[in-house]
Amino acid sequence: MEVKEAIAKAKQNDQMAFNFLLDTFWNDVYGFQLKRTENENDAEDISIQTFSKAFDKIATYDESYVFRTWLITISKNIHIDLLRKRKSSITSTTNREDDNEFYNIIDESPSPEDKLITEQNLAKLLRDIKKLQPHYQEIINLRYFQELSYKEISEQLQEPINNVKVKLLRAKKLLAEIITKK
Repeated sequence: MEVKEAIAKAKQNDQMAFNFLLDTFWNDVYGFQLKRTENENDAEDISIQTFSKAFDKIATYDESYVFRTWLITISKNIHIDLLRKRKSSITSTTNREDDNEFYNIIDESPSPEDKLITEQNLAKLLRDIKKLQPHYQEIINLRYFQELSYKEISEQLQEPINNVKVKLLRAKKLLAEIITKK
């Protein structure tokens, strides 16, 4: 799949297109933020927020611009906003109307990573999950072991639902990499 094709499919809410775009551009966005923040956790959080926002607003993407540049611009703006919030110590609140828009971004059909994860021996799987960072362990636990919906996870973690979806997608990809390395 090419980037232009993936963008067109993502605009139609194609899960595989979202996966492709995340895989293709994750390192660019994460690397950019790691240089800016010099903090792995902040870089990862901002990267997740970047993809969350980009996937939410994919319909507004103007193809006369380079997609990577568009993502980096979103990422830079999120970082600037984060710095402003930290300086003013004002907590952010989500807009209820915006929350409703997040529900149609990524479908919940099983991805290849889901199938791979469910095929694994539970004890081995639990050992592999322990290799993930704690926030990824938590989101996998909430989704697959406690069987919470995206909305319930969003409420429990007090994060926008789109961030939950992107974080879960990233956690599944990292877990699938750990599993397939064996």
